[in-house]
Amino acid sequence: MAHELEQDLQHIFQHTQAVWPRLAGSNIFLTGGTGFVGSWLLESLLWANRQLDLRARMLVLTRDPAAFCARRTNLARSPDVEFLTGDLKTFSLPSKQLHYVIHAAVEHQAPGQNSSDSIRANAEGTRRLLEMARTHGTQTFLYTSSGAVYGEQPAALDKIPEHFTGTYQPVNSYAESKRESETLCTKAAASGLKVVIARLFAFVGPYLPLNQNFAVGNFVRDAAAGGPIRVEGDGTPVRSYLYAADLAIWLWILLANGESARPYNVGSDQAIDILELAHKVASICGVTRGISMAKAHIPGAKPQRYVPSIARAKTELGLEQCIPLDEGIRRMFHWHQRNNAMLP
Repeated sequence: MAHELEQDLQHIFQHTQAVWPRLAGSNIFLTGGTGFVGSWLLESLLWANRQLDLRARMLVLTRDPAAFCARRTNLARSPDVEFLTGDLKTFSLPSKQLHYVIHAAVEHQAPGQNSSDSIRANAEGTRRLLEMARTHGTQTFLYTSSGAVYGEQPAALDKIPEHFTGTYQPVNSYAESKRESETLCTKAAASGLKVVIARLFAFVGPYLPLNQNFAVGNFVRDAAAGGPIRVEGDGTPVRSYLYAADLAIWLWILLANGESARPYNVGSDQAIDILELAHKVASICGVTRGISMAKAHIPGAKPQRYVPSIARAKTELGLEQCIPLDEGIRRMFHWHQRNNAMLP
């Protein structure tokens, strides 16, 4: 394991000391365990298990356990990880008690699938998991939603607070499926199940794919190839990035201490535009071949923003961004170099 990842796991462990005793001996059901978010939850739980002999077990739902085990042998060998084959619609319900359920699967619209079918499929998957939680003795259900539920951020709104009602985007099946799933979570909470909703924004760090629609991942990919850094737009969209280890801390603390049916933004509130991000990656990663732009900026056009307010998480749960963006980029770059990773 690379030094940076060990450092990250110790960082998570140190900032979640009050969480781990609650999880001792528990069964945790995880969807999305083979993705970016799920990988960090798995790694950090196993680290805490080793440090404290928690004997907590993670049951991971995945369509292809063999492929994941071949790629992530360190997790596959752990006796504290069990894989359940299937998807949200077809998996067989476990017979054991599930003390915690974390729904972190990201289901995007499949090729040829219309948006209404995609929304319905995602909602039915969430509904099935909520029903499972009701019948399996679940103490807390953590749902990883998305900042996409807010729709387009108004230019006049500097940071999106949780009470912002959002803008309706019927063509965005991903956002609509997240909204629908949040509604189901809220209804389940009204019936007595503790359901914590985490609205995730943008992140940086190991395990983030380099070949998908993540600007910082694409820039690190270009840097690893020696450059140039390719900006697909005009560089004006504004984003913010929370480091992956901090993300894991936030999610574990939300699982333990989040208020039921009360959504929390999860991300950084430190805004940066995409062109500035590209220059930052180039500088940190030692790229000398410059930046290439796909489009020229239209004078007078308002930049598109995607930046959360994290005041609720800070004031109510004491959460904060510990690792700055520059350091996060450095760790991500070095980790991908060592692992030659183009993760799906």
